[in-house]
Amino acid sequence: MADHVRPAIDPRFLQLCRDMRTNATNAEALLWKLLRNRQLGGRKFRRQNPVGGFILDFYCHEAQVGIELDGGGHADTRQAEYDAQRTRILARNGIRVLRFWNNQVMEETEAVVMVIWDAVQVSLQG
Repeated sequence: MADHVRPAIDPRFLQLCRDMRTNATNAEALLWKLLRNRQLGGRKFRRQNPVGGFILDFYCHEAQVGIELDGGGHADTRQAEYDAQRTRILARNGIRVLRFWNNQVMEETEAVVMVIWDAVQVSLQG
């Protein structure tokens, strides 16, 4: 059996992930409180996780589901185009990306968690 070696991740990229974890938005902190420690159906989520040259706000490797929380800056046309391109690239690599606005997480928390739950379940069944 051949050993699988993952390519090294640039230490600066990893430091950026750490910095983003330290400076979480209120929406990220709330959602992390609900996803961490396998609280959602026993599934492991990571936060500010590097995947394919991108950093996903939350990622469940087992289900190949990524979650992005967006603030107002993501409504900008250029940013929205970049986000869509990034989502297409991740999808081509088998990762389903869910996007929520920060205010959705804060105001409709239960509904957001249900969408995540459904996506994880479908990914694991399919």
